[in-house]
Amino acid sequence: MSGHSKWSTIKRKKGAADAKRGKIFTKIIKEIIISAREGGGDPDSNSRLRLAIQNAKGANMPKDNIERAIKKAVGADAVSYTETSFEGYAPHGIAVFAECLTDNNNRTVASVRSVFNKYGGNLGTNGSLSFLFERKGTFTIKNEGHNLEELELEMIDAGAQDFEVDDDTITITCAKEDFGSISKKLAELSIEPEESGLKRIPHETKKLDVESAKKVLKFIETLEDDDDIQNVYHNLEITDELAAALE
Repeated sequence: MSGHSKWSTIKRKKGAADAKRGKIFTKIIKEIIISAREGGGDPDSNSRLRLAIQNAKGANMPKDNIERAIKKAVGADAVSYTETSFEGYAPHGIAVFAECLTDNNNRTVASVRSVFNKYGGNLGTNGSLSFLFERKGTFTIKNEGHNLEELELEMIDAGAQDFEVDDDTITITCAKEDFGSISKKLAELSIEPEESGLKRIPHETKKLDVESAKKVLKFIETLEDDDDIQNVYHNLEITDELAAALE
């Protein structure tokens, strides 16, 4: 899990440095729209929408943007998005799983295939690599003002499997069945996550030399830059050496 946490931290720092907030907002808005369309516009009765709004707040999205996205989902001119996914191998045999929300599947397929071809990857069939990943709950909270020892014990009691601390954030990981109990416990402690959700965590990671790994991450970042792609998961090990080279 440490690799997942390191990569998430690196992405947050790069996102802030590269002013990618607009793309982050686009992905969150699409999640709000599909959540509201499928389960209604009331977050009290729609847990997926409630989580999407929580992540929007964690990304400092203005309240007006959130409300407009909900209205866009339930109004007469509602946008229709389809959930789809792509699986394949990046260069050097790194497994990749991409989750998408799209209003034009042909465009998304062409775009994803183009990235795989450009970087020498191999696009596989749906289901071909899903066994390499496990869905787990993850929560990212700010590392400020907490008694870390007490917080860790509270999280373990609520079902946490992993509790990782870096300079700026704390990452909590749990089995997907315990997602609700961790979320409830954080609410009881008046802690609002910067980001939370069910993510695909690799069972095992693969280590590459720094230069090869940087090429793989360039491929992954190109996928992530596509507005139709919500999340990209991979099994590249983010070693300390690689993390230092990316800072």
